[in-house]
Amino acid sequence: MVKGYAGKILRVDLSAERTSVEEPPESFYRRYLGGNGFVAHYLLKEVPQGADPLGPDNVLIFAAGTVTGIPVAGAGRSAVGAKSPLTGGYGEADVGGFFGAEMKRAGFDAIVVTGQAKRPVYLWIQDGVAEIRSAEGLWGMTTLETQEAIHEELGDRRVRLAMIGPGGEKMVRTACVINDLRHAAGRTGLGAVMGSKNLKAVAARGKMNVPLGDPEGLRALAKWMRDNWKEKSWGMYDLGTPGGIMDLQEAGQLPTRNFQDGQFEGAEEISGTTLRDTLLIDREGCYACPIRCKRVVKVDEPGMQVNPIYGGPEYETIGAFGSNCGVSDLKAVSKCHEICNAYSLDTIATGMLVSFAMECYEKGILTREDTGGLDLRFGNGAAMVELTQMIAERRGLGDVLAEGPVHAAEKIGGDAHLYNIHVKGQAFPMHECRTRHGQALGYAVSPTGADHMHNFWDAGLSKDPVGDRLQNYGVYESVPQTELNATKVRAYTFDTNWQWVHNHLGHCMFIPWSREQMVDLVNAITGWKTDTYELMKVGERGVTMARVFNLRE
Repeated sequence: MVKGYAGKILRVDLSAERTSVEEPPESFYRRYLGGNGFVAHYLLKEVPQGADPLGPDNVLIFAAGTVTGIPVAGAGRSAVGAKSPLTGGYGEADVGGFFGAEMKRAGFDAIVVTGQAKRPVYLWIQDGVAEIRSAEGLWGMTTLETQEAIHEELGDRRVRLAMIGPGGEKMVRTACVINDLRHAAGRTGLGAVMGSKNLKAVAARGKMNVPLGDPEGLRALAKWMRDNWKEKSWGMYDLGTPGGIMDLQEAGQLPTRNFQDGQFEGAEEISGTTLRDTLLIDREGCYACPIRCKRVVKVDEPGMQVNPIYGGPEYETIGAFGSNCGVSDLKAVSKCHEICNAYSLDTIATGMLVSFAMECYEKGILTREDTGGLDLRFGNGAAMVELTQMIAERRGLGDVLAEGPVHAAEKIGGDAHLYNIHVKGQAFPMHECRTRHGQALGYAVSPTGADHMHNFWDAGLSKDPVGDRLQNYGVYESVPQTELNATKVRAYTFDTNWQWVHNHLGHCMFIPWSREQMVDLVNAITGWKTDTYELMKVGERGVTMARVFNLRE
């Protein structure tokens, strides 16, 4: 048996309502590792050239990584992938939580879904057994309603779910896949693909133990992290990802009013500190993680009530619905976050659609008649919440925006395309690349378009001297964030390959392992004798396959 893995890939043919199991050789796992490595492999191998992303020929993949489900910090991530209905190319998103770990413990390293069900269905996997069940009674439900109904049907509230809400069912092109209500495989429109296949959810429950190559070595690494995470990651526990808002504000890198500005006069009101001191009621961690960077918020204000069961907004959500919409009301931002999680929408892309509509409104391209009476000026939190609901329900202007940035700009017409900020059809995340030229390069050449999870961060290269991590690549020259030269391109190439390694492994980037410790972690899990070079080549292979997929299309 392959150590560190369940050793099986589940195949699901929805058209025939049939399942089968593959047992790949160890060489397959060492070549692709897991996560988006599996995604790139199966998309390139099995999606026909020119396939409709919302048609039956597309393939939907759920993939755990080498580290996923192993009892060590940062092991809660997995990948979801398909041909993207937003970009028409390689689509993939990474997600935390518990579903990926539960899928692996249920006996499968990945699930490859083909075809299109004739009726709404959900997939139930438990201890190596898979069953396709009717979801006709679940169609139209929010994610919370779906989770409660499936838990009741299966008689087990510990079942973990990857699912869609009405936004995915209606094939909103910015729809995402929601895990356990609080975790989103957000980018590239994969919830719309799931909806096109009439697949409401994947439910997983497992008790199978994954064999380990070096249990003692793994325990030593886990103990080191338990003893050291507070020193290295306390800020992430205390404030979470919103903790960086004021740093971005000071640097002029906080996206504001549809990226018209880099500083927001209301930044303090939406900062991580303000969130902690006002709406925060709890913190949550992913599988086996002590850092607990996830926020849990509650709002009781009439008209803006927010149910804490949906968690709370991270930086990307606060940036998209806060500063980038000119809104300084964390209650309105949290309400939009709740709507997106309930309806399964990517908060980044949805917030960008709202800010795009706001700029079109202020420029006179959209009128009050077009908006259904909404006053879409920047800063109107109530209008922002209502338009988010309209997108989720494909109602009025929301139906136009639900087609994604490129199609929406075409439908609106006029100069709308001038205010539509995207790469390859994917809206910008909340990172200002005009002052980070390495990141701008990353947006331009990323297989998924504008993507912050597979990218380079200029700040490390602007330090003098540069850090050990970059020196290990042979990069010694400090380069300002606003410059792009051969040194920065070399640093981008190596660093991006390593970002892909993280996502191949199903390992969280917020966990403060050194690169050498990550190699030790892989060896302890698998029993291999791998090294940094081999892992870097695996990451490079994944990037290359994704780019080849796009070139073929």
